[in-house]
Amino acid sequence: MAFLDKLKNVLAKNADKVDTAIDKAGDLVDKKTQGKYAQHVNKVQDAAKKAVDNNVNQPGQVPPTQQSGQVPPPQPPPGDASPHRPPTAPPTS
Repeated sequence: MAFLDKLKNVLAKNADKVDTAIDKAGDLVDKKTQGKYAQHVNKVQDAAKKAVDNNVNQPGQVPPTQQSGQVPPPQPPPGDASPHRPPTAPPTS
């Protein structure tokens, strides 16, 4: 999770550069395909820019008991009502 947080921070600081890179990548594809897929490339460019905007403007919410980049504690398996099992008695002979 820490990697994604770092990535979002980089995107937030460089959103204009990311948009420029998306445009350049689309232009390169258009050039290599001689504009044959220009409509599709434009849709992908718009979707990529929208995804960047959504991630930059709406950072992921972190639960109040967890700090950003911190791994949540493991959860007990389903159906296990108690995280601690009582000790079993030793076998008697």
